[in-house]
Amino acid sequence: MSLRFRQLQAFHAIIETGTVTAAAAQLGISQPGLSNLLAQLEREVRFRLFERQRGRLVPTPEAEVLYREVETVVRGLDHVAQAVTDLQNKQAGQLQIASQHSISFGYMPRLIARFAADRPDMAITFQSQYSSKIQEWVASGLFEIGVCERPLLHDAFNVHAFHIETRIALPLDHPLTVYDVLTPEILDNTPFIVMGPDHMTHRRLRAAFAEAGATLNARVHSHLFRNLLGFVREGMGVALLDPFALEEEGDGRFTSRPFAPRILMDMVVITSKARPLSTVGRAFLDLLLDDLGKIAVKDSVRQANPSNA
Repeated sequence: MSLRFRQLQAFHAIIETGTVTAAAAQLGISQPGLSNLLAQLEREVRFRLFERQRGRLVPTPEAEVLYREVETVVRGLDHVAQAVTDLQNKQAGQLQIASQHSISFGYMPRLIARFAADRPDMAITFQSQYSSKIQEWVASGLFEIGVCERPLLHDAFNVHAFHIETRIALPLDHPLTVYDVLTPEILDNTPFIVMGPDHMTHRRLRAAFAEAGATLNARVHSHLFRNLLGFVREGMGVALLDPFALEEEGDGRFTSRPFAPRILMDMVVITSKARPLSTVGRAFLDLLLDDLGKIAVKDSVRQANPSNA
């Protein structure tokens, strides 16, 4: 098999943009040229990568698997190209940060904008992803700083840990809004929208209900706090959410209450032990740690709540 980078880049661009037209424009080549690259790749891998449905190219299951592997390669070369451009233009620096989805919609853009306010020549690379991919990116040097959830999959990081308190989000007209604090007993058999069963908040929520002898009625499972809140806003149940999701979606259709026992989400800020931070990276890291420190609870609080283990 003789895969060429341009073929992989074309494949990546089609999945990212959703159409051959947009992918060709992104790469600066003609549509026939891009289609030819895709055809070459399909001949090399010997399986179909896309099916055409209602005029759109839909990735096959095999393409989804290949995309996860190709993404790191393509983005890695993009970073190399950006580094060359920065050196050519003698830019003042480049901030490279990746974060988990929950803080990427409002919190991180605001903090980055604050940091960039007096650095007009600074280049910024920001990407949101799942925690395992963020760790892979930081370990490989694609990003300087990562913000993700535990568990850590490598021991190659400098780690700054934070414990973030969660709250129960519920529709504004829900009968349980009469309570100032919600407990498993109060929420017994109430429809819940929950993260996947392996997510720490779901595990800790199940443990709290089991300890209280209450029933956790998991009606909907999803994979992003933002999705959970969407279901809450539609009146489908209640959800345990972090403060970042609650802060960004205040549209008047939901409210929130503290949950007892307190359930914490473990977040970490990571940098590579193998590479020193740039001047820009160090300055942003200081700002990020200080700001998250104002949101997080103290470590002593976590130690005082064994059920949060």
